Amino acid sequence: MDDQTDLPSGIGKPATRAFTGAGYTRLEHFTRATEAELASLHGVGPKALRIIREALETRGQTFKPTD
Repeated sequence: MDDQTDLPSGIGKPATRAFTGAGYTRLEHFTRATEAELASLHGVGPKALRIIREALETRGQTFKPTD
């Protein structure tokens, strides 16, 4: 994590760039997107999504449910 984001470490540089470029700089931002929407971002793979999912779960949060 750095001073401007609270993204968990280990998601990788491509995923970090994809998430921050799309405006996902804070962990709570991920509750407003479905996992599929996030997976469609270039550079985001299953490992990054798993790490984000686990970080959300520790806070009692989840990705936005699929409609």
